[in-house]
Amino acid sequence: MQSFPHTYVASAAGSTTGHLSVQADGLPNLSTAPPAEFDGPGDQWSPETLLMSSLASCFVLSFRAVSAASKFEWVSISCESSGVLDRVEKVTRFTMVTHHVRLQVNSQADAERAEKMLHKAESVCLISNSLSTEVHLNIEIEVE
Repeated sequence: MQSFPHTYVASAAGSTTGHLSVQADGLPNLSTAPPAEFDGPGDQWSPETLLMSSLASCFVLSFRAVSAASKFEWVSISCESSGVLDRVEKVTRFTMVTHHVRLQVNSQADAERAEKMLHKAESVCLISNSLSTEVHLNIEIEVE
């Protein structure tokens, strides 16, 4: 890993209506638009869905790192992140995020240890740590 601080750059461009193009060097462009809840088409990535995907992927990548450092073997993981957007004191913001995590382990795995590592992954997730909202975990551990 490179030493801190790290800098990440992305840009967005658009006109008075329609989709935006989101770019970052070396990555494929994304087309984004407001979600249906903000009168957008609902068929494109939006800032809100991009944030939830960032939270979900950061959680999974954090779990990978935690489990590798702990030499814990597992089969697969999925994380669905849902966020509640609300108006609080005249400010629209996410007030809660819930990760619905499903971890599949083999029959020799220690489920209690797996759950502790899932909580550890949430505590080290840099995207979650950058937000000022409650984050909850719903965990399901499946044994093969």
